[in-house]
Amino acid sequence: MEVVASAPGKVLVAGGYLVLERPNAGLVLSTSARFYAIVRPLRDELSHDSWAWAWTDVKVTSPQLSREATYKLSLKKSTLQLTSSRESANPFVEQAVQFSVAAAKVTVTDKEGKEALDKLLLQGLHITILGCNDFYSYRKQIEARGLPLTPEVLLSLPPFCSITFNSEVANGTMTGENCKPEVAKTGLGSSAAMTTSVVAALLHYLGTVNLSCLGQSSGGNAAGRDLDLLHAIAQSAHCIAQGKIGSGFDVSAAVYGSQRYTRFSPEILSSAQVTGGHCMADVVADIVTQSWDHEKVKFSLPPLMSLLLGEPGTGGSSTPSMVGSVKQWQKSDPQKSKETWSKLGIANSVLENQLRNLNKLAEDHWEAYESVLRSCSRLTCSKWTEVATNQHQELIVRSLLAARDAFLEIRLHMREMGIAAGVPIEPESQTQLLDATMNMEGVLLAGVPGAGGFDAVFSVILGEASDAVAKAWSSAGVLPLLVREDPRGVSLEAGDPRTREVSTAVSSIQIN
Repeated sequence: MEVVASAPGKVLVAGGYLVLERPNAGLVLSTSARFYAIVRPLRDELSHDSWAWAWTDVKVTSPQLSREATYKLSLKKSTLQLTSSRESANPFVEQAVQFSVAAAKVTVTDKEGKEALDKLLLQGLHITILGCNDFYSYRKQIEARGLPLTPEVLLSLPPFCSITFNSEVANGTMTGENCKPEVAKTGLGSSAAMTTSVVAALLHYLGTVNLSCLGQSSGGNAAGRDLDLLHAIAQSAHCIAQGKIGSGFDVSAAVYGSQRYTRFSPEILSSAQVTGGHCMADVVADIVTQSWDHEKVKFSLPPLMSLLLGEPGTGGSSTPSMVGSVKQWQKSDPQKSKETWSKLGIANSVLENQLRNLNKLAEDHWEAYESVLRSCSRLTCSKWTEVATNQHQELIVRSLLAARDAFLEIRLHMREMGIAAGVPIEPESQTQLLDATMNMEGVLLAGVPGAGGFDAVFSVILGEASDAVAKAWSSAGVLPLLVREDPRGVSLEAGDPRTREVSTAVSSIQIN
């Protein structure tokens, strides 16, 4: 038996920093970049005395990192002990395994089910983890080969390519808060997507949830309950692994897909935080019975709009240190920070409302909507009002411009907050690029996602204008990524994605 589950990366287009505190919301888009977890048994059969064993084996392989780790898993405590590893162990994977196994044990109540679960665990677990190329930076390989920074070059890379490490980290030349991540990333939430994919694959493999039945989450149905359980376990594992209780928007997007998100109360995970991974059964029993108060409302970009992301090429920013600096600013200047957050909250709401309005206008007046977006995609925003020839088209153009104005307001206040806190939320180099992008034909929005910094830039583009923006970014030294918005959350896959990619490549060669 083999189970393959995937979970998407994310882009927080509005709500950076505010989403850390209830009741502020964030607009988060899930993406086509996905992490895959493959779970299969280590052994096909059990020996006659295997039921007396107190431990079973777990092997975790990460082909892109050329890493492999083996563990002993306590069947009683659901805890892991590292037995061998070529490199340092991955705490996100370890916590995902521990919390998932504990959840499987806590949620099965009958004797027959417990025996079946133990038998499955005693066959051992072999977990393989794969991440789409878009999670990682390949600029250095591309530049080393003297190739242009284009999407076509990214397409030429093998799927699930080996990972680029930050040379400063490898050489030990960076320390403290300025230290870049060990692996050069593009800011799509790789740890959350990876954790969620591992939890999803394990919970399905162990029979705790049924991913094949997952559809839209709605109150009280079995699929919704399974998603909620998966979310609770993934959030818990991710928070404990990173050593703090974050907002959780990245995990929520990985589970449920694109949404407007309001965080859960941190107190929900107080028992998990205190125990630090011990007494897993008690911790998980508490977590799954808690009333999770996060809010998620389905959200996606309106039709004929596309998300484009670009990598400026600085190897990623340190989000925790930037968040820490903003929190310090809040403490030192509470009145100014409250005013700024209030303005940001209002602008975020206006942006969301206008995008939702555009979705409604597309649904009610498709012909007018399509005509306006096709026309505006070929014009700069100063000329968009010229395309409206009737009342419905005027409403659509008005909503487009209102969304744009709201986003310019968001960028302004985010820059002010960055200056006040002494962190580069929208660095000057990014500001120049984003201003130039927003002045291009067919561009609705352009900004820095999430906490900002040097990780990535994004743009929301009308109609078929994406290619022109990608070319302009390439000319400016920004690598346009292949990732797009995909509103799906966690998913059960038909098989190993490497096999599918090879089959697709072969089919493409045969067709061409």
